[in-house]
Amino acid sequence: MKLVKYISIISVLSSILISCGGEVLPKPNGFLSLQYPEPVYAKMQTDCPYTFEKNQIANIVPKKNCWMNLDYPALNGTLHLSYVEIDDNLNQLLEDVQKLTYEHAVKADAIEPTVYENKAQNVYGMVYEVEGNAASQAQFYVTDSTKHFLTGSLYFNAIPNYDSIYPAVVYIKKDIRTLIETLKWEE
Repeated sequence: MKLVKYISIISVLSSILISCGGEVLPKPNGFLSLQYPEPVYAKMQTDCPYTFEKNQIANIVPKKNCWMNLDYPALNGTLHLSYVEIDDNLNQLLEDVQKLTYEHAVKADAIEPTVYENKAQNVYGMVYEVEGNAASQAQFYVTDSTKHFLTGSLYFNAIPNYDSIYPAVVYIKKDIRTLIETLKWEE
């Protein structure tokens, strides 16, 4: 009986010593591997003084005064678009957009502004990419500097955990870029 007990203890100790031979490495960070459909863009038709191409997975929800939401049900996000006609108030509109954007700086890890300019279409603006656990992950404005002013804000219907929403953020930011690049002012 003592021999069996002695052999059992030696077996357990041997297996512990043998199993500890490899180098211990930290577990790598994991990322969600979400697959979204390849975007298909089509020109948006409304009675508003602007048009653009939107991803077909986004649903238009019209609001008053040519404001609208582009809802992304599959991504649980919404791009809020606000249109204002310029009436000698361009500086105030620009200040309001910057103020709204930088209110997210408290929770953001970074806010990266990118200037946009398309002289051929008379479209000028700024895109602010917000990184981190801020409420909005992207803000932008575009204008012709004399008559039209359009702003956009991206929000998700979830607690802003940047790691979790990152794939959807990247996907919708491509749609924002397409929206801005295809924007045309209607007279």
